[in-house]
Amino acid sequence: MIIFKHWELIKHLTQKEIKARYKQSFLGFFWVVLSPFFQMLIMSFIFSKVMRVNDLGVPYPVYLYAGLLPWLFFSNSLQNATEELVENASLIKKIYFPREILVLSALLAKTFDFALSTLIFLLLMMWYRIPFTPYMLLFLPLFALQFLFTYGVSLFLAATNLFYRDVRYLLSLVIILWFYLTPVIYATEFFPLQYRWIFQVNPMSVFINAYRQILLTNGLPNFPSLGIGVLVSVVIFIIALHIFRRLEGMFADVA
Repeated sequence: MIIFKHWELIKHLTQKEIKARYKQSFLGFFWVVLSPFFQMLIMSFIFSKVMRVNDLGVPYPVYLYAGLLPWLFFSNSLQNATEELVENASLIKKIYFPREILVLSALLAKTFDFALSTLIFLLLMMWYRIPFTPYMLLFLPLFALQFLFTYGVSLFLAATNLFYRDVRYLLSLVIILWFYLTPVIYATEFFPLQYRWIFQVNPMSVFINAYRQILLTNGLPNFPSLGIGVLVSVVIFIIALHIFRRLEGMFADVA
């Protein structure tokens, strides 16, 4: 596997990505946790105090944060990975290495951010006295599935963006639409029944609901729904990797 064969290069690129992002920043890595935390505070105030979203079984701030963290990992990873080939054009032209390593290192850097933000979520759970259960051990396998899905989409976007720079602008619009079609700020039960099929074909909806089920409801995820999410993720990854490698030979010419 590439991750083992080129581990030193992956590690170097990931560390470079993390350090470059917070270079000459006074708060440094604190921005990683401050950004989602303040988004959670603002959304919690609007939806729990102003719009009165209730009957979720758990306090709204922790319910929101359980969906916001995986969503931010997904959206930030896509936006960052889409630019990786363009930003490393000089490196692509100089030496050969598997180009998907650039996309992988971008996602690993965002995984570092996700891990730090998860610490705040754990503190929030303790604040609201939400018990820790054995079901939470499924968190890592679930994140691995989400990572695979994100990696697949990122490979496709990074490759196409190198040929068509409009992709990064289109992605910004798609991310906004995707956010509102994913139960980040609301529960799927609040959505009209005739439109709930959207959540079944949206892997991010499947993953976020599964996160909430294992973390907040003291139960197992919905395995039939999760199975669809796994199938879609694997298929997208395989297709995206195939497209990426088919186009890889032309990267140096168009970079």
